[in-house]
Amino acid sequence: MKTTSEYLEQVLEETGGFGRFQVLLHGSILLSKVSITWSLLIMAFAGADPDWWCLYPNTTLTPALSNYSSAAVAESNVTPAALGTLRAYKACTPPSNETSCQAFLFDDSMNTIINEWMLVCDEKWVTATVSSVQMAGLLISGLLGGQIADLIGRKPTFYVSIFILASFNIVAGFSTSWVMFAVTRFIIGLGCGAYLTVFYTFSVEFTPTKFRPIQIAVPDWSIWAAFLGLCSYLLKDWKSLHILTGALTGVSLFTWWIVPESFRWLVSHDKLAEADRVIKKIARINNHPKPELNKLRTVVDSDVAFQGNRRYTFLELFRDRTLLKTTALAGVGWFSCGYAYYAISYSVDQLSGDLYLNMFLLSVIDIPALVSIWYLSNRLGRRWTCLGYFLIGSFACLGVAISQMIDVDKDLQKSLINGFALAAKFGVSAAWAAIMAFTTEVYPTVVRNIGYGTQNSISRIGALIAPQLVLVNKVTPGVMYIICFVVTLGSAITCLLLTETKDKTISDNLEVREKAGGRGAASATRN
Repeated sequence: MKTTSEYLEQVLEETGGFGRFQVLLHGSILLSKVSITWSLLIMAFAGADPDWWCLYPNTTLTPALSNYSSAAVAESNVTPAALGTLRAYKACTPPSNETSCQAFLFDDSMNTIINEWMLVCDEKWVTATVSSVQMAGLLISGLLGGQIADLIGRKPTFYVSIFILASFNIVAGFSTSWVMFAVTRFIIGLGCGAYLTVFYTFSVEFTPTKFRPIQIAVPDWSIWAAFLGLCSYLLKDWKSLHILTGALTGVSLFTWWIVPESFRWLVSHDKLAEADRVIKKIARINNHPKPELNKLRTVVDSDVAFQGNRRYTFLELFRDRTLLKTTALAGVGWFSCGYAYYAISYSVDQLSGDLYLNMFLLSVIDIPALVSIWYLSNRLGRRWTCLGYFLIGSFACLGVAISQMIDVDKDLQKSLINGFALAAKFGVSAAWAAIMAFTTEVYPTVVRNIGYGTQNSISRIGALIAPQLVLVNKVTPGVMYIICFVVTLGSAITCLLLTETKDKTISDNLEVREKAGGRGAASATRN
Protein backbone atom coordinates (compact mmCIF):
# COMPACT_ATOMS: atom_id res chain seq x y z
CA MET A 1 0.00 0.00 0.00
CA LYS A 2 1.11 3.54 -0.72
CA THR A 3 2.35 5.80 2.03
CA THR A 4 0.38 8.95 2.87
CA SER A 5 3.01 11.04 1.09
CA GLU A 6 2.80 9.03 -2.12
CA TYR A 7 -0.99 9.01 -2.02
CA LEU A 8 -1.21 12.81 -1.61
CA GLU A 9 1.30 13.32 -4.42
CA GLN A 10 -0.95 11.23 -6.67
CA VAL A 11 -4.02 13.20 -5.54
CA LEU A 12 -2.24 16.44 -6.42
CA GLU A 13 -1.52 15.16 -9.93
CA GLU A 14 -5.15 14.06 -10.32
CA THR A 15 -6.36 17.57 -9.50
CA GLY A 16 -4.45 18.90 -12.50
CA GLY A 17 -0.83 18.97 -11.35
CA PHE A 18 0.51 22.46 -11.87
CA GLY A 19 -2.65 24.15 -13.12
CA ARG A 20 -4.65 27.35 -12.79
CA PHE A 21 -4.89 27.06 -9.01
CA GLN A 22 -1.12 26.81 -8.63
CA VAL A 23 -0.67 29.84 -10.91
CA LEU A 24 -3.09 31.83 -8.71
CA LEU A 25 -1.33 30.65 -5.56
CA HIS A 26 2.13 31.54 -6.80
CA GLY A 27 0.81 34.82 -8.18
CA SER A 28 -0.62 35.72 -4.76
CA ILE A 29 2.71 34.97 -3.12
CA LEU A 30 4.55 36.92 -5.83
CA LEU A 31 2.34 39.94 -5.06
CA SER A 32 3.03 39.63 -1.35
CA LYS A 33 6.79 39.50 -1.93
CA VAL A 34 6.93 43.30 -2.01
CA SER A 35 6.37 43.19 1.74
CA ILE A 36 9.36 41.04 2.56
CA THR A 37 11.71 42.37 -0.14
CA TRP A 38 11.25 46.03 0.67
CA SER A 39 11.09 45.48 4.43
CA LEU A 40 14.46 43.73 4.42
CA LEU A 41 16.28 45.81 1.82
CA ILE A 42 14.92 49.26 2.60
CA MET A 43 17.86 49.93 4.95
CA ALA A 44 20.16 49.84 1.90
CA PHE A 45 18.70 53.27 1.16
CA ALA A 46 17.40 54.37 4.58
CA GLY A 47 20.83 53.72 6.11
CA ALA A 48 22.87 55.11 3.21
CA ASP A 49 25.42 57.77 4.10
CA PRO A 50 24.67 61.09 2.32
CA ASP A 51 27.32 63.75 1.75
CA TRP A 52 27.87 65.75 4.89
CA TRP A 53 30.24 68.37 6.24
CA CYS A 54 31.46 69.34 9.65
CA LEU A 55 31.25 73.08 10.26
CA TYR A 56 34.09 74.72 12.21
CA PRO A 57 33.69 78.40 13.13
CA ASN A 58 37.33 79.31 12.40
CA THR A 59 37.69 77.41 9.12
CA THR A 60 37.71 79.47 5.95
CA LEU A 61 34.88 78.68 3.53
CA THR A 62 35.96 77.77 0.02
CA PRO A 63 33.01 76.86 -2.29
CA ALA A 64 29.65 78.59 -1.83
CA LEU A 65 26.99 76.73 0.12
CA SER A 66 24.38 74.85 -1.89
CA ASN A 67 22.06 71.90 -1.27
CA TYR A 68 22.56 71.98 2.48
CA SER A 69 19.95 70.99 4.99
CA SER A 70 18.37 74.11 6.46
CA ALA A 71 16.83 71.87 9.12
CA ALA A 72 20.28 70.74 10.21
CA VAL A 73 21.46 74.32 10.47
CA ALA A 74 18.37 75.41 12.40
CA GLU A 75 18.54 72.53 14.86
CA SER A 76 22.18 73.33 15.57
CA ASN A 77 21.46 77.03 16.21
CA VAL A 78 23.99 78.10 13.60
CA THR A 79 23.80 81.80 12.93
CA PRO A 80 23.83 83.09 9.34
CA ALA A 81 27.24 84.63 9.99
CA ALA A 82 28.63 81.23 10.92
CA LEU A 83 27.77 79.93 7.48
CA GLY A 84 30.68 81.93 6.16
CA THR A 85 33.04 79.61 7.99
CA LEU A 86 33.29 76.04 6.82
CA ARG A 87 33.97 73.03 6.18
CA ALA A 88 35.43 69.54 6.55
CA TYR A 89 33.95 66.78 4.36
CA LYS A 90 32.91 63.74 6.46
CA ALA A 91 35.59 64.59 9.02
CA CYS A 92 34.97 63.69 12.65
CA THR A 93 38.44 64.75 13.87
CA PRO A 94 38.67 68.56 14.13
CA PRO A 95 41.67 70.59 12.90
CA SER A 96 44.31 71.48 15.47
CA ASN A 97 42.81 74.91 16.07
CA GLU A 98 39.26 73.57 16.66
CA THR A 99 37.63 71.66 19.49
CA SER A 100 34.56 70.13 17.84
CA CYS A 101 32.01 70.57 15.07
CA GLN A 102 29.64 73.45 15.54
CA ALA A 103 27.11 71.74 13.25
CA PHE A 104 26.71 68.94 10.73
CA LEU A 105 25.45 70.03 7.34
CA PHE A 106 23.90 67.45 5.01
CA ASP A 107 23.29 67.28 1.30
CA ASP A 108 19.53 67.58 0.75
CA SER A 109 19.48 65.43 -2.39
CA MET A 110 18.46 62.41 -0.29
CA ASN A 111 16.79 62.02 3.10
CA THR A 112 17.93 59.00 5.11
CA ILE A 113 17.89 58.28 8.82
CA ILE A 114 21.47 59.58 8.97
CA ASN A 115 20.59 63.16 8.13
CA GLU A 116 17.20 62.80 9.85
CA TRP A 117 18.85 62.24 13.25
CA MET A 118 22.49 63.24 12.49
CA LEU A 119 23.86 59.72 12.88
CA VAL A 120 27.51 60.47 12.13
CA CYS A 121 30.79 60.39 14.05
CA ASP A 122 29.98 59.32 17.62
CA GLU A 123 26.49 58.24 16.50
CA LYS A 124 27.53 56.28 13.40
CA TRP A 125 26.99 52.96 15.20
CA VAL A 126 23.23 53.56 15.30
CA THR A 127 22.54 52.70 11.64
CA ALA A 128 24.29 49.31 11.83
CA THR A 129 22.61 48.62 15.16
CA VAL A 130 19.13 49.32 13.75
CA SER A 131 19.78 46.79 10.97
CA SER A 132 21.04 44.24 13.49
CA VAL A 133 18.01 44.83 15.74
CA GLN A 134 15.74 44.05 12.81
CA MET A 135 17.67 40.83 12.13
CA ALA A 136 17.30 39.88 15.79
CA GLY A 137 13.55 40.06 15.26
CA LEU A 138 13.87 37.73 12.29
CA LEU A 139 15.97 35.30 14.31
CA ILE A 140 13.35 35.09 17.07
CA SER A 141 10.31 34.81 14.82
CA GLY A 142 12.03 32.26 12.59
CA LEU A 143 11.81 29.78 15.46
CA LEU A 144 8.43 30.93 16.72
CA GLY A 145 6.90 31.27 13.25
CA GLY A 146 7.86 27.73 12.27
CA GLN A 147 6.39 26.34 15.46
CA ILE A 148 3.19 28.37 15.08
CA ALA A 149 2.77 27.43 11.39
CA ASP A 150 3.09 23.73 12.22
CA LEU A 151 0.66 24.04 15.13
CA ILE A 152 -2.13 26.33 13.88
CA GLY A 153 -1.59 26.17 10.11
CA ARG A 154 0.26 27.78 7.22
CA LYS A 155 -2.47 30.21 6.16
CA PRO A 156 -3.09 32.13 9.42
CA THR A 157 0.65 32.45 10.06
CA PHE A 158 1.23 33.74 6.52
CA TYR A 159 -1.45 36.43 6.68
CA VAL A 160 -0.66 37.57 10.22
CA SER A 161 2.91 38.21 9.07
CA ILE A 162 1.64 40.27 6.13
CA PHE A 163 -0.60 42.32 8.46
CA ILE A 164 2.37 43.06 10.74
CA LEU A 165 4.51 44.17 7.80
CA ALA A 166 1.77 46.38 6.37
CA SER A 167 0.92 48.15 9.61
CA PHE A 168 4.38 48.62 11.13
CA ASN A 169 6.03 49.85 7.94
CA ILE A 170 3.53 52.71 8.02
CA VAL A 171 4.24 53.30 11.72
CA ALA A 172 7.98 53.33 10.97
CA GLY A 173 7.42 56.10 8.43
CA PHE A 174 6.15 58.33 11.24
CA SER A 175 9.01 57.63 13.66
CA THR A 176 10.05 60.65 15.71
CA SER A 177 13.37 59.29 16.96
CA TRP A 178 15.84 56.61 16.00
CA VAL A 179 14.87 54.64 19.11
CA MET A 180 11.23 54.52 17.98
CA PHE A 181 12.43 53.59 14.50
CA ALA A 182 14.57 50.75 15.90
CA VAL A 183 11.58 49.38 17.83
CA THR A 184 9.39 49.39 14.72
CA ARG A 185 12.18 47.74 12.72
CA PHE A 186 12.37 45.00 15.35
CA ILE A 187 8.63 44.33 15.02
CA ILE A 188 8.96 44.41 11.24
CA GLY A 189 11.73 41.85 11.70
CA LEU A 190 9.30 39.63 13.62
CA GLY A 191 6.86 39.85 10.71
CA CYS A 192 9.62 39.14 8.18
CA GLY A 193 10.77 36.07 10.08
CA ALA A 194 7.26 34.61 10.21
CA TYR A 195 6.71 35.35 6.51
CA LEU A 196 9.99 33.78 5.41
CA THR A 197 9.34 30.75 7.56
CA VAL A 198 6.01 29.91 5.99
CA PHE A 199 5.70 31.32 2.46
CA TYR A 200 7.86 28.79 0.61
CA THR A 201 6.75 25.65 2.41
CA PHE A 202 3.16 26.86 1.97
CA SER A 203 3.51 26.94 -1.81
CA VAL A 204 5.61 23.77 -2.06
CA GLU A 205 2.89 21.70 -0.38
CA PHE A 206 0.53 22.53 -3.27
CA THR A 207 3.14 21.89 -5.98
CA PRO A 208 3.99 18.61 -7.80
CA THR A 209 7.52 17.26 -7.47
CA LYS A 210 9.09 18.53 -10.69
CA PHE A 211 7.65 22.01 -10.25
CA ARG A 212 8.84 22.51 -6.66
CA PRO A 213 11.72 24.88 -7.53
CA ILE A 214 9.43 27.17 -9.55
CA GLN A 215 8.72 29.49 -6.61
CA ILE A 216 12.46 30.13 -6.38
CA ALA A 217 13.04 30.26 -10.14
CA VAL A 218 10.57 33.12 -10.63
CA PRO A 219 12.72 36.20 -9.85
CA ASP A 220 9.98 38.04 -7.95
CA TRP A 221 12.36 39.09 -5.15
CA SER A 222 14.78 40.56 -7.67
CA ILE A 223 12.03 42.36 -9.56
CA TRP A 224 10.68 43.95 -6.38
CA ALA A 225 14.23 44.80 -5.24
CA ALA A 226 14.93 46.55 -8.54
CA PHE A 227 11.63 48.39 -8.17
CA LEU A 228 12.76 49.51 -4.71
CA GLY A 229 15.84 51.04 -6.34
CA LEU A 230 13.59 52.94 -8.76
CA CYS A 231 11.26 54.17 -6.01
CA SER A 232 14.27 55.21 -3.90
CA TYR A 233 15.50 57.28 -6.84
CA LEU A 234 12.09 58.90 -7.36
CA LEU A 235 11.19 59.54 -3.70
CA LYS A 236 14.65 59.96 -2.14
CA ASP A 237 13.01 59.85 1.29
CA TRP A 238 13.09 57.00 3.81
CA LYS A 239 9.74 57.97 5.36
CA SER A 240 7.88 57.91 2.04
CA LEU A 241 9.43 54.53 1.19
CA HIS A 242 8.19 53.00 4.45
CA ILE A 243 4.66 54.32 3.98
CA LEU A 244 4.59 53.09 0.37
CA THR A 245 5.84 49.66 1.53
CA GLY A 246 3.02 49.40 4.05
CA ALA A 247 0.37 50.44 1.51
CA LEU A 248 1.54 47.96 -1.17
CA THR A 249 1.79 45.18 1.41
CA GLY A 250 -1.78 45.77 2.58
CA VAL A 251 -3.09 44.87 -0.90
CA SER A 252 -1.91 41.27 -0.36
CA LEU A 253 -4.32 40.82 2.54
CA PHE A 254 -7.17 40.59 0.02
CA THR A 255 -5.77 37.30 -1.34
CA TRP A 256 -7.01 35.61 1.86
CA TRP A 257 -10.14 34.55 -0.04
CA ILE A 258 -8.09 32.90 -2.81
CA VAL A 259 -5.52 30.92 -0.85
CA PRO A 260 -6.70 27.90 1.22
CA GLU A 261 -4.98 26.05 4.03
CA SER A 262 -2.41 23.45 2.99
CA PHE A 263 -4.20 20.13 2.45
CA ARG A 264 -0.99 18.30 3.40
CA TRP A 265 -0.95 20.11 6.74
CA LEU A 266 -4.64 19.27 7.26
CA VAL A 267 -4.05 15.58 6.56
CA SER A 268 -0.97 15.48 8.80
CA HIS A 269 -3.18 16.89 11.60
CA ASP A 270 -5.98 14.39 10.89
CA LYS A 271 -8.39 17.02 9.53
CA LEU A 272 -9.47 14.92 6.58
CA ALA A 273 -12.85 16.57 6.01
CA GLU A 274 -11.23 19.99 5.67
CA ALA A 275 -8.52 18.52 3.43
CA ASP A 276 -11.27 17.06 1.24
CA ARG A 277 -12.81 20.51 0.76
CA VAL A 278 -9.45 22.05 -0.17
CA ILE A 279 -8.71 19.29 -2.70
CA LYS A 280 -12.18 19.81 -4.18
CA LYS A 281 -11.43 23.55 -4.55
CA ILE A 282 -8.10 22.85 -6.27
CA ALA A 283 -9.70 20.43 -8.73
CA ARG A 284 -12.54 22.87 -9.49
CA ILE A 285 -10.18 25.79 -10.22
CA ASN A 286 -7.94 23.52 -12.32
CA ASN A 287 -11.06 22.36 -14.23
CA HIS A 288 -10.49 18.73 -13.26
CA PRO A 289 -12.87 16.23 -11.63
CA LYS A 290 -12.35 15.83 -7.90
CA PRO A 291 -10.25 12.72 -7.15
CA GLU A 292 -11.82 9.87 -5.22
CA LEU A 293 -10.58 10.12 -1.64
CA ASN A 294 -12.39 7.14 -0.19
CA LYS A 295 -9.04 5.44 0.44
CA LEU A 296 -7.49 8.39 2.23
CA ARG A 297 -8.63 7.32 5.70
CA THR A 298 -7.43 3.77 5.05
CA VAL A 299 -4.04 4.98 3.80
CA VAL A 300 -3.61 7.30 6.79
CA ASP A 301 -4.62 4.63 9.31
CA SER A 302 -2.37 1.98 7.77
CA ASP A 303 0.66 4.24 7.35
CA VAL A 304 3.06 3.32 10.16
CA ALA A 305 4.75 6.67 9.72
CA PHE A 306 1.56 8.64 10.35
CA GLN A 307 1.41 10.38 13.69
CA GLY A 308 -1.31 12.95 13.02
CA ASN A 309 -2.35 13.51 16.64
CA ARG A 310 1.13 14.34 17.80
CA ARG A 311 2.31 17.91 18.27
CA TYR A 312 5.88 18.64 17.27
CA THR A 313 8.42 21.21 18.46
CA PHE A 314 11.81 22.26 17.12
CA LEU A 315 13.35 19.83 19.64
CA GLU A 316 12.44 17.07 17.17
CA LEU A 317 15.28 18.36 15.00
CA PHE A 318 17.77 17.55 17.77
CA ARG A 319 16.29 14.34 19.17
CA ASP A 320 16.79 12.38 15.97
CA ARG A 321 20.27 11.85 14.61
CA THR A 322 19.22 12.12 10.95
CA LEU A 323 17.33 15.37 11.43
CA LEU A 324 20.14 16.77 13.58
CA LYS A 325 22.69 16.05 10.85
CA THR A 326 20.44 17.62 8.21
CA THR A 327 19.86 20.72 10.34
CA ALA A 328 23.57 21.19 11.06
CA LEU A 329 24.73 20.74 7.46
CA ALA A 330 22.02 22.93 5.94
CA GLY A 331 22.59 25.47 8.71
CA VAL A 332 26.12 26.19 7.51
CA GLY A 333 24.76 27.18 4.10
CA TRP A 334 21.93 29.28 5.52
CA PHE A 335 24.29 31.11 7.89
CA SER A 336 26.73 31.99 5.11
CA CYS A 337 23.92 33.13 2.78
CA GLY A 338 22.38 35.33 5.46
CA TYR A 339 25.73 36.93 6.18
CA ALA A 340 26.97 37.31 2.60
CA TYR A 341 23.69 38.48 1.05
CA TYR A 342 23.07 41.32 3.50
CA ALA A 343 26.74 42.25 3.80
CA ILE A 344 26.83 42.83 0.04
CA SER A 345 23.41 44.53 -0.05
CA TYR A 346 24.00 46.89 2.89
CA SER A 347 27.44 47.91 1.62
CA VAL A 348 26.02 49.18 -1.68
CA ASP A 349 26.99 52.76 -0.74
CA GLN A 350 30.64 51.61 -0.60
CA LEU A 351 30.62 50.84 -4.33
CA SER A 352 31.69 53.48 -6.80
CA GLY A 353 29.16 55.26 -8.99
CA ASP A 354 25.52 56.18 -8.51
CA LEU A 355 23.83 54.71 -5.41
CA TYR A 356 20.48 54.09 -7.13
CA LEU A 357 22.05 52.47 -10.18
CA ASN A 358 24.10 50.16 -7.94
CA MET A 359 20.96 49.22 -5.98
CA PHE A 360 19.28 48.37 -9.28
CA LEU A 361 22.24 46.35 -10.61
CA LEU A 362 22.64 44.37 -7.39
CA SER A 363 18.97 43.42 -7.73
CA VAL A 364 18.68 42.54 -11.41
CA ILE A 365 21.89 40.46 -11.29
CA ASP A 366 19.83 37.90 -9.35
CA ILE A 367 17.33 37.37 -12.17
CA PRO A 368 19.40 35.12 -14.50
CA ALA A 369 20.67 33.19 -11.48
CA LEU A 370 17.20 32.51 -10.09
CA VAL A 371 15.73 31.60 -13.48
CA SER A 372 18.42 28.93 -13.84
CA ILE A 373 17.54 27.27 -10.51
CA TRP A 374 14.54 25.37 -11.84
CA TYR A 375 16.46 23.90 -14.77
CA LEU A 376 19.68 23.11 -12.90
CA SER A 377 17.94 21.66 -9.83
CA ASN A 378 16.00 19.22 -11.99
CA ARG A 379 18.92 18.54 -14.33
CA LEU A 380 21.93 18.33 -12.01
CA GLY A 381 20.19 17.79 -8.70
CA ARG A 382 19.85 19.96 -5.61
CA ARG A 383 23.32 19.27 -4.18
CA TRP A 384 25.38 20.07 -7.29
CA THR A 385 23.37 23.22 -7.98
CA CYS A 386 24.09 24.47 -4.45
CA LEU A 387 27.76 23.56 -4.77
CA GLY A 388 28.25 25.40 -8.05
CA TYR A 389 26.67 28.64 -6.93
CA PHE A 390 28.41 28.64 -3.55
CA LEU A 391 31.75 28.34 -5.36
CA ILE A 392 30.89 31.24 -7.68
CA GLY A 393 29.92 33.41 -4.71
CA SER A 394 32.96 32.36 -2.71
CA PHE A 395 35.64 33.20 -5.27
CA ALA A 396 33.89 36.40 -6.32
CA CYS A 397 33.97 37.53 -2.67
CA LEU A 398 37.70 36.76 -2.62
CA GLY A 399 38.05 38.89 -5.75
CA VAL A 400 36.39 41.87 -4.04
CA ALA A 401 38.57 41.49 -0.96
CA ILE A 402 41.80 41.40 -2.97
CA SER A 403 40.65 44.35 -5.11
CA GLN A 404 39.94 46.42 -2.00
CA MET A 405 43.30 45.64 -0.41
CA ILE A 406 45.71 46.00 -3.36
CA ASP A 407 47.24 49.30 -4.40
CA VAL A 408 46.43 49.82 -8.08
CA ASP A 409 45.05 52.53 -10.34
CA LYS A 410 41.94 53.93 -8.64
CA ASP A 411 39.69 53.65 -11.70
CA LEU A 412 40.77 50.05 -12.28
CA GLN A 413 40.28 49.26 -8.59
CA LYS A 414 36.74 50.67 -8.61
CA SER A 415 35.84 48.65 -11.71
CA LEU A 416 37.24 45.44 -10.19
CA ILE A 417 35.39 45.97 -6.90
CA ASN A 418 32.07 46.66 -8.61
CA GLY A 419 32.44 43.76 -11.04
CA PHE A 420 33.40 41.19 -8.41
CA ALA A 421 30.67 42.50 -6.05
CA LEU A 422 28.03 41.90 -8.73
CA ALA A 423 29.40 38.39 -9.37
CA ALA A 424 29.39 37.67 -5.62
CA LYS A 425 25.78 38.82 -5.33
CA PHE A 426 24.89 36.62 -8.30
CA GLY A 427 26.44 33.51 -6.72
CA VAL A 428 25.18 34.08 -3.18
CA SER A 429 21.60 34.86 -4.28
CA ALA A 430 21.43 31.76 -6.45
CA ALA A 431 22.98 29.58 -3.74
CA TRP A 432 20.43 30.83 -1.21
CA ALA A 433 17.55 30.12 -3.60
CA ALA A 434 18.91 26.64 -4.29
CA ILE A 435 19.35 25.74 -0.64
CA MET A 436 15.86 27.07 0.15
CA ALA A 437 14.36 24.62 -2.33
CA PHE A 438 16.63 21.87 -1.01
CA THR A 439 15.71 22.50 2.63
CA THR A 440 11.94 22.26 2.17
CA GLU A 441 12.38 18.80 0.67
CA VAL A 442 14.58 17.24 3.32
CA TYR A 443 12.10 17.85 6.17
CA PRO A 444 8.75 15.99 6.41
CA THR A 445 5.51 17.99 6.47
CA VAL A 446 4.89 17.69 10.23
CA VAL A 447 8.19 19.45 10.98
CA ARG A 448 8.82 21.19 7.65
CA ASN A 449 7.97 24.66 8.86
CA ILE A 450 9.85 24.04 12.10
CA GLY A 451 12.94 22.93 10.15
CA TYR A 452 12.63 25.70 7.60
CA GLY A 453 12.03 28.26 10.35
CA THR A 454 15.07 27.05 12.25
CA GLN A 455 17.22 27.47 9.14
CA ASN A 456 15.79 30.96 8.65
CA SER A 457 16.78 31.81 12.21
CA ILE A 458 20.29 30.47 11.60
CA SER A 459 20.57 32.68 8.52
CA ARG A 460 19.56 35.69 10.64
CA ILE A 461 22.57 35.14 12.88
CA GLY A 462 24.70 35.79 9.82
CA ALA A 463 22.46 38.69 8.76
CA LEU A 464 22.66 40.17 12.28
CA ILE A 465 26.47 40.18 12.08
CA ALA A 466 26.57 41.59 8.54
CA PRO A 467 25.80 45.28 9.32
CA GLN A 468 28.54 45.37 11.93
CA LEU A 469 31.08 44.01 9.45
CA VAL A 470 29.90 46.53 6.85
CA LEU A 471 30.87 49.22 9.35
CA VAL A 472 34.26 47.55 9.97
CA ASN A 473 34.87 47.27 6.23
CA LYS A 474 34.70 51.07 5.91
CA VAL A 475 37.72 51.28 8.21
CA THR A 476 39.55 48.11 7.12
CA PRO A 477 38.64 47.37 3.47
CA GLY A 478 38.46 43.70 2.50
CA VAL A 479 37.67 42.20 5.94
CA MET A 480 33.97 41.75 5.25
CA TYR A 481 34.58 39.98 1.94
CA ILE A 482 37.32 37.72 3.31
CA ILE A 483 34.76 36.38 5.80
CA CYS A 484 32.27 36.00 2.91
CA PHE A 485 34.85 33.90 1.05
CA VAL A 486 35.50 31.60 4.01
CA VAL A 487 31.88 30.92 4.98
CA THR A 488 30.59 30.40 1.43
CA LEU A 489 33.47 28.05 0.60
CA GLY A 490 32.62 26.03 3.72
CA SER A 491 29.00 25.88 2.60
CA ALA A 492 30.02 24.48 -0.78
CA ILE A 493 31.55 21.55 1.05
CA THR A 494 28.78 20.87 3.56
CA CYS A 495 25.95 20.92 0.99
CA LEU A 496 27.49 17.84 -0.66
CA LEU A 497 26.86 15.89 2.54
CA LEU A 498 23.08 16.45 2.39
CA THR A 499 20.82 13.73 0.98
CA GLU A 500 19.82 14.42 -2.64
CA THR A 501 16.04 14.96 -3.04
CA LYS A 502 15.78 15.28 -6.82
CA ASP A 503 12.81 13.27 -8.22
CA LYS A 504 11.80 12.09 -4.74
CA THR A 505 8.37 12.38 -3.13
CA ILE A 506 8.43 14.81 -0.23
CA SER A 507 7.75 13.13 3.08
CA ASP A 508 4.72 14.09 5.16
CA ASN A 509 5.39 12.31 8.48
CA LEU A 510 7.99 10.81 10.76
CA GLU A 511 8.42 7.10 11.10
CA VAL A 512 9.30 5.20 14.28
CA ARG A 513 12.35 2.99 13.92
CA GLU A 514 13.75 0.52 16.32
CA LYS A 515 17.35 1.30 17.06
CA ALA A 516 20.03 -0.53 18.90
CA GLY A 517 19.04 -1.26 22.46
CA GLY A 518 15.33 -1.47 21.61
CA ARG A 519 14.74 2.29 21.82
CA GLY A 520 12.40 4.01 19.32
CA ALA A 521 13.45 7.20 17.62
CA ALA A 522 11.84 9.49 15.12
CA SER A 523 13.60 9.95 11.82
CA ALA A 524 12.80 11.52 8.49
CA THR A 525 11.13 9.16 6.03
CA ARG A 526 13.18 8.62 2.90
CA ASN A 527 11.12 7.77 -0.18
